[in-house]
Amino acid sequence: MRDLTVRMARWSAGHPWRAIAGWFLFVALCLGAGLGIGSNPAATEDYRIGEAGRAEAIAAEGGLARRPVDRVLITARPGATALDPAAADAAARDVSERMRRLPEVSSVAAPVRSADGTAVRVDVTMRGPELDAAKHVAPLRAQTVEAQRAHPGVLMEETGSPSVSSGVAKLRSDDLARTEIIAIPITLLTLLLVFRSAAMATVPLLLALSSIAAAVGLSALASHVFPDAGVGANIILMIGMAVGVDYTLFYLKREREERARSGGRLDSRALVELAAATSGRAVVLSGIAVAVSSATLYLADDVIFSSIATAAIVVTLAAVLSSLTVLPALLAVLGARAERRAARRAARSGTRRPKARAGRFTEAMLRPTVRRPGVTLAVSTLAMLALSLPLLGLNLTDMGQETHSRSIPAMRTYDRMNQVFPELKANHQVLVRAEGTGRSAELTGALRDLQRRAADERIFAGTPVLRTSPDGRIAMLHLPVPHYVSDRAAQDSLARLRAELIPATTGRLSGVETAVSGEVARYVDYPAHQKQRLPLVIGALLLVTFAVTAWAFRSVVLGAVGLALNLLSAAASLGVLVAVFQNDWAEGALGFTSTGSIGARVPLFLFVILFGLSMDYQVFVLSRVREAVRSGVPTRTAVLDGLRASAGVVTSAAFVMVTVFASFVGLHIIEIKQIGFSLAVAVLLDAFVVRSLILPSLLLLLGERTWWPSRGVRRDGVVVPARTDATVG
Repeated sequence: MRDLTVRMARWSAGHPWRAIAGWFLFVALCLGAGLGIGSNPAATEDYRIGEAGRAEAIAAEGGLARRPVDRVLITARPGATALDPAAADAAARDVSERMRRLPEVSSVAAPVRSADGTAVRVDVTMRGPELDAAKHVAPLRAQTVEAQRAHPGVLMEETGSPSVSSGVAKLRSDDLARTEIIAIPITLLTLLLVFRSAAMATVPLLLALSSIAAAVGLSALASHVFPDAGVGANIILMIGMAVGVDYTLFYLKREREERARSGGRLDSRALVELAAATSGRAVVLSGIAVAVSSATLYLADDVIFSSIATAAIVVTLAAVLSSLTVLPALLAVLGARAERRAARRAARSGTRRPKARAGRFTEAMLRPTVRRPGVTLAVSTLAMLALSLPLLGLNLTDMGQETHSRSIPAMRTYDRMNQVFPELKANHQVLVRAEGTGRSAELTGALRDLQRRAADERIFAGTPVLRTSPDGRIAMLHLPVPHYVSDRAAQDSLARLRAELIPATTGRLSGVETAVSGEVARYVDYPAHQKQRLPLVIGALLLVTFAVTAWAFRSVVLGAVGLALNLLSAAASLGVLVAVFQNDWAEGALGFTSTGSIGARVPLFLFVILFGLSMDYQVFVLSRVREAVRSGVPTRTAVLDGLRASAGVVTSAAFVMVTVFASFVGLHIIEIKQIGFSLAVAVLLDAFVVRSLILPSLLLLLGERTWWPSRGVRRDGVVVPARTDATVG
């Protein structure tokens, strides 16, 4: 691997303008191909999971699939004492006629008056798949606005799944733009402080942004194999900024370190090759770790996680490629000016070889580690375990529609709609499918019996709807539920339906398959599916992390150490996440309304991505330690020198990552907010506790056992026997 990175760097530094032009041509081709071919968005069937998904497949087979419905709510204007029935009826008739003339509309139901007489609603069923409805809802909203102008005596508002989805998409797009505005300047400022050079600071940012652009195009192409669930852009920006800047930072810092060490004796091309042989290898190892770790998300059997995995893999590999190809060329172009500055510094300070030095903060962190590694290890580990304790109360739920931000106008209307029409809050959909034809009466009879039993137990409210397929093989009973999906009453009604009412009715029919879908079922089944797949994904992740670390450093001990430390980081950050988001004490500071739960996708995402990103620091630090050991330095000395040499770049890289992830805390989508917060906390803990206190303490205590089962570390093809501290001096 080292030979490959050196050869790539040598060619790039020797032909800088070709390499630079080639990279940006590659980015343009990727982006152009992606935009030209287009992405393949996930279809409705890609989201089917568990029993709810099986029921939806049955419904689609019988032509009974859920249809996109938007609703117009007509109420009294603010300040009015009551709704004028005549004005409301006139407005309802007008908006109904307007909607029927639209090509996007399939049907318009008769107006429905609320039980208390304070509101009237008009249900509008749209054409096409449910997932596409959000793209075509604008004409419906325009007609609602026109009807409002024609009937100023009442208030007319529109909501429903298409309107809410459209509002969420717009909010996500606005949030993403705001994240870029925050993350990019802060990242640039951080790099300016690190390098004290505008040219050098611009390089990591430029390569990160170009890697992101290439990944956007490549992910569109990849979506034709792994359909895009609409989360790819967020992940590409989040991971791309983090790893793109980190990888370039590792490379640049090493080149500058070698430049200072050489005292002007080596030219830019030689310095680039030295950086490629050391940090270049670390970048490749880290990129492999992130990509392979992310790939375990495919085992979750979920289109959203597949999209996340694809985005993370593509942008990580693009960042690695940019660091190995165009970065050496940019360093060569900038090298002449840097060499002149180095010459002036050498003239002032002499040519003696600099020792690895660290800042005051790093020395302060290392001091207790050096003096009492056992105590430092115990205290730091106990602190991380204490942060992990809230994880015992983890409550996973699928974030339902009611959790979306109220900054979306359709969500404010959604609240008012559900207040006067509580039967719209959620629903159960019972699907039955017979093996043969001619059983329509039998199926509908069993479902009507189920309907009567449910009515007696007050499981639903409103008017049930019974539909059958044209061939009579499939029937569906729609039961409105007067509770939000997150309410215990809604979940209890589903449990009662599945465990008792169905076995007593449709379950008695031979040759008939029954399944329950609906909003409550999807809310319950998704976290259950995640919990079922979690052991498989985590098991594969642990195996991959261990294998990559053990292979990279030829040490089973380091593989086990990496595994344990990554688990500790993930557990502690999840514990902090639970303490913050399952309670309401931080709502004002972070701008959210607690649901008393964590999004079902967050823990798995955090585990996988954190395991990959933690390899950045682990590989970089351990590479410096192993490099010193390869030169014959005892492990204890190598650990301290490696920490001192890598402290500055790890701190800078961590600050960049935390900045990028923390910028996602300001987003309105609750799961993205939780992901950004947890990753920011995880990186902070990983960089300043795990890699600065726990890892060095552990390595100091292990000593030469760190490299087991190797008896020594290879150096230029020769095995260097393990040395003990007693051999020093």
